[in-house]
Amino acid sequence: MTVLIEYSVLLSALIWVVIVSLPWRPWSVRERLEPDSVISRQHPDLSDITVLIPARNEAEHIAATIHAVQLQGSGHRIIVIDDQSRDATAELARQAGAEVIHGTRLPAGWTGKLWALQQGLQQVRTPLILQLDADIQLQPGMLARLLHHQQTHAVSLVSIMALLPTATFWQTLLLPAYVWFFKMLYPFALVNGQLNDWRSRFAAAAGGCILLTTDALRTSGEYTALKSAVIDDCSLAGRIKAAGYPIWIGLSHGVLSHRASATLPDVAQLVARTAYTQLRYSIGLLLITSVLLIIVFWAPLTGLLIDSWITRGAAVLCLLLMTICYWPLMRFYQLNRLSGLWLPLTATLYLGMTWLSAWQHWSGRGARWKGRHYSA
Repeated sequence: MTVLIEYSVLLSALIWVVIVSLPWRPWSVRERLEPDSVISRQHPDLSDITVLIPARNEAEHIAATIHAVQLQGSGHRIIVIDDQSRDATAELARQAGAEVIHGTRLPAGWTGKLWALQQGLQQVRTPLILQLDADIQLQPGMLARLLHHQQTHAVSLVSIMALLPTATFWQTLLLPAYVWFFKMLYPFALVNGQLNDWRSRFAAAAGGCILLTTDALRTSGEYTALKSAVIDDCSLAGRIKAAGYPIWIGLSHGVLSHRASATLPDVAQLVARTAYTQLRYSIGLLLITSVLLIIVFWAPLTGLLIDSWITRGAAVLCLLLMTICYWPLMRFYQLNRLSGLWLPLTATLYLGMTWLSAWQHWSGRGARWKGRHYSA
């Protein structure tokens, strides 16, 4: 057992050295797009943009979301697609000044969000679409900044990973790590790579805030082409990029999420909704992922107990590199930079959520969201 631990620690150290050394730096926060306060005071013309906001039981957030979009500039059309809400979402959206489409019954084979967006797409007559979740609040100048980036860099899809709340203990422990793990799986620098190099096969998007060209969306098959996708944002990015259109993803303090994932069960359901889907419903990938997480995050802690200066030194190196890799995101979130030391606990909880996701799939419940269940 001691020998196994020693080899696991050395393997963990090698993995962390490789992660730190990767030229595309998946742990960094250099891909950022912050709102422009100067632009926000100029009340820019946004008439080329139609805003589509799919909403189901979002009475708590919808008015604030619409109001924030209205403050971005002038001329843009705001459409809320009410996905058969049981609360006052539609009425509050109308009172806030948005156009409201009452969504029809969900057809077989569709997820709710994509069906709502497809219905909204039928009303779009502009060259650009802003796809916005109902709990997302844009800071002043953010939409103009997105538009400027899209035009300046000639990309067909720009998405922003929203700033997640960190008001509670569980939010602080888990939600920044959600972004960190996403960036490790989908390195932003590779996603944003040129279409004519090897990086072009990497595609990802953050579904809370996506600005894309209507032409690229229609050419890639509209939302119909990914109607059953549980991970709809990355599926959309993949189709857009596969159709030959460049994409870009980044972070920002100007896109705020107000989703109330305040407790451990809240976050668990958020992760379980897509975790096993991300592993392509593969037991093999689930087992490989479990072993890797144990080696990468827990072997160093166990190695500190081994009576070998080589093993202990490798374990300390792992913990140091682990913390260094987490520093940039902690600085971005204005949290304690030593929070990386909690990553073994965080990774363990995420592994448990992944197994929960698999269990829900095996038990026939599939992905669960907004009172609906989606099977593979």
